Amino acid sequence: MRTSPALRAAALAATVTVLFPLAGCADGGDKEAADRSTTSPPRAANAATGTPSGLAAQKLTWKKCPAPSQAQGGGKPPSPLPGGVNWECASMKAPLDYAKPDGDTIELALIRAKAVDAKKRIGSLIFNFGGPGGSGVATLPAFGSDYDKLRARYDLVSFDPRGVGNSDGVECETDKQLDARYQEDGTPDDAAEEKAFVQDTKEFAAACEKRSGEQLPFVGTTNAARDMDLMRQVLGDEKLYYFGISYGTELGGVYAHLFPKNVGRSVLDAVVDPTQNAEESSLGQAKGFQLALDNFAKDCADRGDACKLPGSDAEEIEQGISGLLDRLEKKPVQGMGARKLTETQATTGIAAALYSKETWPLLEQGVDEADGGNGALLLALADSLNGRSEDGRYDNSAAAYTAISCADSRERFTLEQTRAKLPEFRDASSVFGNYLGWGLMGCTDWPVKGTWKTPDVSAPGSAPILVIGNTGDPATPYEGAKAMAEELGEGVGVQMTYKGQGHGAYNSGNACVQKAVGGYLLDGRVPAAGTVCG
Repeated sequence: MRTSPALRAAALAATVTVLFPLAGCADGGDKEAADRSTTSPPRAANAATGTPSGLAAQKLTWKKCPAPSQAQGGGKPPSPLPGGVNWECASMKAPLDYAKPDGDTIELALIRAKAVDAKKRIGSLIFNFGGPGGSGVATLPAFGSDYDKLRARYDLVSFDPRGVGNSDGVECETDKQLDARYQEDGTPDDAAEEKAFVQDTKEFAAACEKRSGEQLPFVGTTNAARDMDLMRQVLGDEKLYYFGISYGTELGGVYAHLFPKNVGRSVLDAVVDPTQNAEESSLGQAKGFQLALDNFAKDCADRGDACKLPGSDAEEIEQGISGLLDRLEKKPVQGMGARKLTETQATTGIAAALYSKETWPLLEQGVDEADGGNGALLLALADSLNGRSEDGRYDNSAAAYTAISCADSRERFTLEQTRAKLPEFRDASSVFGNYLGWGLMGCTDWPVKGTWKTPDVSAPGSAPILVIGNTGDPATPYEGAKAMAEELGEGVGVQMTYKGQGHGAYNSGNACVQKAVGGYLLDGRVPAAGTVCG
């Protein structure tokens, strides 16, 4: 859904979410450190799992991009960039199972826009916008203008990770089934609702196994990182130049751990905390979204009568939002067509609007209208996060999100364990706590075992990696950037801070952040550790 700049921001949130995306600064640089040669520390054995030389030497056939498939979100073919530069698409073969590199292959969908100056071109800058489950082929052209300055010396490249969009996308439920699922209560309050919730979780996992069972063991982040190294070779780059956002920061960290010698200039923005397990991450998100809601409510209260929501201060405004959700739990209001706005959908819509300060006016309007019995706007915001188009069709982001998350995480929560966790989640957020607490059961009945409790991102010998945290980020709280920088290792993780609101820093348009990122990616100047942009 990209019918206005604000709704475009909400749609981007759907791509870069992890669970459900003018000031001065101190600047410094170390050009030599950016390009220093790397050593070869011991790696886990699976890091060296082979890739057939034939795949590394494959030639890509680039053609003008067609319209995105429904799995990628649908819509029109991507518009040219300023200057009339067209987007080009190709597909790349990769092993289905890197433990059997000469076995079956899959096709990965790629997109690029060529660098402005071929003579000054450094290489390909590969983007992952997050999810997991977001289509890079659809997202990069939609927001390519935000990153066009970087095209001065790079081809801008993105891809659909395995299991996503046109890269052998995971399939689970039909559009009709998904509509029904999203109308169900995601925060059960009694035995009957709990039974229905548990049954829904089982049915979703069973549908994924039935339609995509053969690929589910191979869609995890480790294999996606291996795909990126194959992509680096196929694109002809000695190093991987990378820009990872949200979940893309986890993917970038895993890549650096597996292939530290191959890391080139890289940026991680809106950073996932690699030290947190699934429960800790969800709890951190509950706190992060609550902080964002607090900031929204304070902003609304500070505007006095100009704010449409009742309440003389932030606390009263939030009480009004909680009251609306309580009423929707008992009696949903009209949404769009035959669909109602339920408590769960309203919570999803509120979360979607908190990804960017640009969408706060939509949140205010949506809550006000829902309070009056019209839930269409909050439902539209929820649709953006759930990957539903206006024509009622879904992309595969929800299926891919679950498949990748459950292929990664070993944690499987029972109903009893989840119940026991709920009080802590409710304490973290009266609005989002239940919603995220019950989400712990997302992998309970998954047919494939997970890989890790937390990912290893240590990368001794890697080139410096710029790690940017946003103090007002709801989906990837600021603390994640500090943890990522530390886990990458001394001399590798270079943390900088953006004092802002919303998910991410570079796409906020902040001049200080963009100067620091551009200085590193384009000219090799590593910002001083601790750089702050406000």
